[in-house]
Amino acid sequence: MDRPIVVGVDGSEPSLRAVDWAADEAALRGAPLRLVYASLWERYEGESLAADLDKPSEQVTAEDIVRVAAQRARLRRPDVEISTGVLPEEPEYALVREGHDACALVLGTRGRSGFVEMLLGSVSLAVAAYADCPVIVLRGSHDNQVSAGRRGRVVVGVGEKSTDSAALRFAVQEARLRHATLDAVRAWRCPAHESTDHPLLSGEPARLHEQHAAEVLEKALKETPPDVELRRRTEEGPARRVLLAASHEADLLVVGARRNPGHLGLQLGRVAHAVLHHSACAVAVVPERA
Repeated sequence: MDRPIVVGVDGSEPSLRAVDWAADEAALRGAPLRLVYASLWERYEGESLAADLDKPSEQVTAEDIVRVAAQRARLRRPDVEISTGVLPEEPEYALVREGHDACALVLGTRGRSGFVEMLLGSVSLAVAAYADCPVIVLRGSHDNQVSAGRRGRVVVGVGEKSTDSAALRFAVQEARLRHATLDAVRAWRCPAHESTDHPLLSGEPARLHEQHAAEVLEKALKETPPDVELRRRTEEGPARRVLLAASHEADLLVVGARRNPGHLGLQLGRVAHAVLHHSACAVAVVPERA
């Protein structure tokens, strides 16, 4: 059986945008779509879905939420096979478990108050940190961009050890499916202690670091299929700043997150954590095995 695209739904507008994205992603991949609602609480706390159902929010049930989400997905992509699940447990645990048999998890943001465009909800953050499949988190209102992205660009951050990178393979696949340009970015920095005041040597340390970045990028991309339109970029600066700037030109930003067995903290890293909170486009966090 084909592994599904799994999307977490809770009736909120961000989660319904995630349903749209996930339905398009499933159609592109020829994969089934699974809609999952998980909560230990009976009461629904949203307003938009309650208005659509013409019910008070306290009367909206989990079955209402998944039914409306499934109807929305079927209207958008009638050719996609859809299943649903209502799970009486904490959503982060349920979604991480669902990810064991998924080709990707898709989630919306759940910021509070006026910060919905800026903050990432705790569920999305935890799932991105622990899932063992790629997790796509939609930032803000960036929906309807899977099959016909407005910018036609997938950006991937290339790290020092990106040979045989799962993140790079995922980015290549996404670019091919979308017929988009793959923008491979390698950030580099010249440590302060390597700089010099001598006018004849002032540019040498920086040039060497930039050259090394270009070599790392070339090595990582040497197996890229020829049918993928590829753009190579080396830029000076912290990786998180460089990638956040690149996200303004992209439909999807792909980063890797190393998984360390036995480590109890959030397994994201500073770069993935930063782009999840502040990217201008959807972010895919792809687990990399240590």
